[in-house]
Amino acid sequence: MYDELRKLAKARLARERQPNQTLQPTALVHEAYLRVADRGRTWDRRGHFFAAAALAMRRILVERARHYQRIKHGAGGEHVEVDEALLGADPDLTNVIAIDEALSRLEQTDPRKARIVTLRYFAGLSIEETASALDLSPATVKNEWTFARAWLFRALGAPGTGGPG
Repeated sequence: MYDELRKLAKARLARERQPNQTLQPTALVHEAYLRVADRGRTWDRRGHFFAAAALAMRRILVERARHYQRIKHGAGGEHVEVDEALLGADPDLTNVIAIDEALSRLEQTDPRKARIVTLRYFAGLSIEETASALDLSPATVKNEWTFARAWLFRALGAPGTGGPG
């Protein structure tokens, strides 16, 4: 599982556009593992562990993004569009925060769709891997992923959707 987590972390970090990126895949995996490893904790199945690791990676990346946005680090508070993140490209760290905030709102109304987004977007799992991790059919994951992307696109204020921004 370590090699798979490292591969996912490497792919995720390769898509970050933050200049001077210092977080390495190994460090991200180790930090995520430290957050999910509980003494005496047993995992029901492999997918359950990957879901927890994906959530930990999401939180780590969001924390880093917030850290780099602070005024003392030269952040300007300029709004950055996140449309391309939901259309297939990956956002920079600024957009990670906006996506996390929207994802938190989605979590309140539909936790399963939020978990699907977390696994697909933050952990980089495929439809099939996400289905296995959540014990769902690939068709269900595909349908809910499509809905969640549209919901996030609207929530993030895509032009013409009536959302904020």
